Amino acid sequence: MIFGIGTDIVKISRIQAALSRHPQRFAAKILGPDEQSIYRERAAQSLRRAALFLSTRFAAKEAFSKAIGLGVRHPMNWHSLQVLSDQIGRPYLCWEGELAMWMNERNLCAHLSMSDEDEFAIAYVVIEQRISGNAHE
Repeated sequence: MIFGIGTDIVKISRIQAALSRHPQRFAAKILGPDEQSIYRERAAQSLRRAALFLSTRFAAKEAFSKAIGLGVRHPMNWHSLQVLSDQIGRPYLCWEGELAMWMNERNLCAHLSMSDEDEFAIAYVVIEQRISGNAHE
């Protein structure tokens, strides 16, 4: 059963401007530890790649916060949710701490799609509530 849907679009130039004002502080505010490691690798390659990475993660976290209906407030915060990629590059959401407990108590899982283009990054999140006894679990 669908619990919630969220989407967010980010103007990449806004993220680039924030990065130019506060290069380390802005990324550290938005990204969790695993994301920060990937971000540093991207930043070493090019500032554009770093901005795209940060833009998609920002959009994904905003979309997720809308889909769960809380916004970015307890138990959802920037560091309790990370956007990682599996072995073939497919993005997925990884929650920790109190957000993980909140999601587990409600039997929730999330599906994420995100993309970027010249000017914008977009993310779309569907939160699914698994029903006990469902043969598709």
